[in-house]
Amino acid sequence: MRFSKSLALVTFFAVGSAAVPVQAADLLFSPEPIVPAGWIVTVKGNLKVGPSYPGADDFSVFGFPSLSFRRAGTQERFSAPDDGLSFSFLEDSAVRFGVVGRFQGGRYLKDDRRLFGLEKIDWAVEPGVFVEYWPVAFLRARAELRHGVNGHRGFVADLGLDLVQTLGAFTVSVGPRLALGDSEFMETYFGVTPFEAALNGQVTPYKPSGGVTSVGATAGVSYNWSEQWSTTAYVTYKRLVGDAADSPIVKRFGSENQVGLGLTVSYSFGTGR
Repeated sequence: MRFSKSLALVTFFAVGSAAVPVQAADLLFSPEPIVPAGWIVTVKGNLKVGPSYPGADDFSVFGFPSLSFRRAGTQERFSAPDDGLSFSFLEDSAVRFGVVGRFQGGRYLKDDRRLFGLEKIDWAVEPGVFVEYWPVAFLRARAELRHGVNGHRGFVADLGLDLVQTLGAFTVSVGPRLALGDSEFMETYFGVTPFEAALNGQVTPYKPSGGVTSVGATAGVSYNWSEQWSTTAYVTYKRLVGDAADSPIVKRFGSENQVGLGLTVSYSFGTGR
């Protein structure tokens, strides 16, 4: 396996509404509780090692920061390491929904010289929506539906379950994953046109259909060093299936087994009104 370096910058802002504080003297005349003012800001540094492009058998190192906000006095909600960056319109409920975004790296000849003749694929941003449901306190179901911009213009979806358990300062999560893509997405990353096949000389023309692209699982463990600092380490595994696995790009140059490793360091601090 070969390692190549690329850098993706992704910043996502999720701003909660601030509550108006109640002055101490007013407590004698008002039943309103004291609500902390301001926000909690969480800054994250993320490092990820994963396939250089969908279906690749070599790896790239991705580093990117992220930033989020939540209302002061509210508990930080669980987020799986492979969730898209999201903003929820509904909090403090068993059901949450909102907007989500992900970044998808490109596919370039410099990543793998065996790709000669195949069209370059630029990086893509995938905005969309998500919904999640907690049937019990330790089990979360989540679905994301997104549409590609720039590198691809297809629809993709990710479905997952997470078993979540807090043990002192540790939070452990594990669960299965299912990924889908439409024909536009599949043709971009796994298709081969007759012209590309002629130029490359090692692959045959291939036109995949949309459907399930992979099945797998994600496991993570977080440790809260203090109220401000926390660290999360995780591993992801995807097994390409269906038309994605049958792509000559995967069979000739890549692998059906897609493994990722990640590390996130988070720092949270409060702000005034």
